[in-house]
Amino acid sequence: MLRSVVMEQTCRAQIAHHSSGSAVRFAPFQCSPYNQGMQQFPAIRFAIPTRVAAPFDNADWIFELKHDGFRALAYIGDRRCDLISRKNNVYKSFAALCAELAELGAKNAILDGEIVVLDGEGRSLFNELLHRRGQPAFYAFDLLWLNGRDLRHLPLVQRKERLRKLIENTKSPAVIYAQHVERNGTALYREICKRDLEGMVCKRKDGAYSCASVWFKVVNPNYTQHEGRHEMFTKFRERPARAALQP
Repeated sequence: MLRSVVMEQTCRAQIAHHSSGSAVRFAPFQCSPYNQGMQQFPAIRFAIPTRVAAPFDNADWIFELKHDGFRALAYIGDRRCDLISRKNNVYKSFAALCAELAELGAKNAILDGEIVVLDGEGRSLFNELLHRRGQPAFYAFDLLWLNGRDLRHLPLVQRKERLRKLIENTKSPAVIYAQHVERNGTALYREICKRDLEGMVCKRKDGAYSCASVWFKVVNPNYTQHEGRHEMFTKFRERPARAALQP
């Protein structure tokens, strides 16, 4: 079961891989600009996982694969989508992915997830994502709003069931539903480390969604793509400055 969750997730990711920004400031705690004249979305603050040192087993918790990408909320309405970052910016570099999300079949919705670029084995390629190379996908792990209804008060497992059904109705390989394991976090974590994946996220099955949600993350200490990450960001941020200095 544990291996099958990782394998199914990576197989779905391989389909996304083979199928194939700069950001604008977005006012915090307000509705997305495209909502004028339609159902207003609530103000959303991200649920942020707290890092813990070791995995654990607990029947009241679920455990998900943690992909290495850009966290985003997908605001969907009027057959369009905006991807909003944790810093309340609108991503402008993922127009094709937004178009795929806009076709999910909901009148309006808010999904929480991760923008990722994946290799042929379903592993995240953060450097490719950072430099806007490869085919981006949206790894969706929560559904906060659907067709005019705020779902954040519902238990997590109920929100995820609605999310699964919503994504099943789309033919897009760029939208991936986050599978999970119940109870057996330790064994899943071992499998994740074996496959050189970033880590896992642990969530209470009955938890509501808020910025105070009890989410934990356990990171693979030997994850190879963490090596040189600081230098990578430094070079990426210096690139626009160097370009501006050129005649």
